[in-house]
Amino acid sequence: MGKNDAKLNRRQFLKASAAAVVSLAAVGSVAYWLKDKSDMRSRGLLRPPGAINEDEFLFACIKCGLCVQICPVRAIKLADWDAGLSYGTPYIDADVQACDFSCDSIQCAETCPTAALNFQVFKKAGEEAVTELYAKYNNKLPADVNPFKVQIHAMKRVYHLGIAKVDPEKCLAYHGKGYEGPLTKHRAKLRPPGKDERVHTDEIHVKREMCDLCAVYCPLGEDAIVMEKTGEGRMLPKILEGCVGCGVCEMVCPTEPKAIVIEPAEL
Repeated sequence: MGKNDAKLNRRQFLKASAAAVVSLAAVGSVAYWLKDKSDMRSRGLLRPPGAINEDEFLFACIKCGLCVQICPVRAIKLADWDAGLSYGTPYIDADVQACDFSCDSIQCAETCPTAALNFQVFKKAGEEAVTELYAKYNNKLPADVNPFKVQIHAMKRVYHLGIAKVDPEKCLAYHGKGYEGPLTKHRAKLRPPGKDERVHTDEIHVKREMCDLCAVYCPLGEDAIVMEKTGEGRMLPKILEGCVGCGVCEMVCPTEPKAIVIEPAEL
């Protein structure tokens, strides 16, 4: 190797080393920025059904997007770049599109390849409910008893995405007011309680002398929310232990800003 070649190789090495140092510094700065942003933002995201502890979730989620693709109502979105370490991870904006319970097999959790959305908790609840059902009838179920419905009912009782919170001052019922108009002003999907088919919410016209849409359209009904009288001609939604934070109440609330919102669960 000649002197010129040696000088050239040394020069290239120094340039490469300098570039590496700059790159590492840049990556470190971005990582620090992301950590800072994550501390501020990721805690406020409403995760899909079965999400494990937030810190563990951020490590387990590989941002594959399978849960997004398989959700039948497109409730699941991927967090944008400003979400820090949560960038690319799934969340639900209940105001725009709630998890309406019309998915009877909880595909988002079942399809998750890393168990960041843990399906086992739903599977266990469903199996235990069916076992109890068969025991109740000595393993001879009546023709009108559907074990699948019992299984799904039990599975959805352990969703626990979050909990609904009510702001009385924003609530129409608290002020004795009703509501008439579209169920939502934007297009969303919903399977109303007791129905088999999903509908577009902006095509449903509602007329309520006393606003109670949150209670009427809650998939869990009186297990999760009831309207409670608070005075002459005034009522207020009361959130019960059965609330799992699906977000339907927030989606159909007609006030702006919303009188009822979902606060993410802290696992």
